[in-house]
Amino acid sequence: MTASDREHIKIFAGRAGRDLAASMCEHLDLPMGQSTSSEFPDGEIFVKLDEDVRGRDCFVVQPTCQPVNDSLIELLVYIDCLRRASAKRITAVIPYFGYARQDRKDEGRVPITAKMVANLVTAAGADRVLCMDLHAAQIQGFFDIPVDHLSAAPVFVEHFLASREALREIVVVSPDVGNVKVANMYATVLGCDMAIVDKRRQSGTEVVVKNLIGDVDGRTVLMFDDMISTAGTVCEAARLVKENGANDVVVSATHPVLVGMAMERIADSPISRVNVCDTIPAGDRFGGSEDKITVLSVAKLLGEAVHRIHHDQSVSAMFRTGVGTKR
Repeated sequence: MTASDREHIKIFAGRAGRDLAASMCEHLDLPMGQSTSSEFPDGEIFVKLDEDVRGRDCFVVQPTCQPVNDSLIELLVYIDCLRRASAKRITAVIPYFGYARQDRKDEGRVPITAKMVANLVTAAGADRVLCMDLHAAQIQGFFDIPVDHLSAAPVFVEHFLASREALREIVVVSPDVGNVKVANMYATVLGCDMAIVDKRRQSGTEVVVKNLIGDVDGRTVLMFDDMISTAGTVCEAARLVKENGANDVVVSATHPVLVGMAMERIADSPISRVNVCDTIPAGDRFGGSEDKITVLSVAKLLGEAVHRIHHDQSVSAMFRTGVGTKR
């Protein structure tokens, strides 16, 4: 970054985004924006900027992860604070977009909460949004402001290409039919075959795996998904491919939501390694299974996007190598 960039770009962070924002600033050689975020005794969130942002290009990093509602409100308060402090442009950097799974009416008398959250971010005063691996790509259309949708795929591909020889014969397995396009992209880039797991979701926490389409016998299975929530899908899929002769199972997911019995399921599953990104702070959620978890950083990817947005350059050009976002 030039001296002019250091003067005109300000990157702030909510409490859930501080570690990631600090890594982004380190990559960009920028000082992190100084601000204070706290709670009143009754739980209300208070934000105060500790430096001038008038006329600056401001970015606020805040994943809307657990506690989801507190993280979301903190993001909205930050945006409002920046707008009232006369920031020239405000970009909401939302590495993990909570409520993304409530993106349609799949039965009567239910909300489309993802659209409502998009409206709130816009109404708070954001000029654009930068996010990563949305659960459904069409959520971009829920916003009435520009959205830059990044993928963590380059991070995972770089990781696996570095250890490609050690993995020997591999096959990419889609843990469900809806993830086939993403699995096919990884299979193409890594130069291997693909298989598909046919699953049926019984409820929000229960998944029944039915069949495996493809050959995994004697191979290392790689599975990719946008998130691991309760881990029901990946653990059942891992058991299925093991029963069909897979040598090893490695799972990669952008967002380590990891709620409920997720870590216990992963610990008891045949999965040998879980690769996740730092879109959500780890905290103490990994429990006693840290030996199975590898955290890969998306700070460089987000930092490059911030640089391009500030200089009015193409963000989609970052993914012209065939490693792109979910469509």
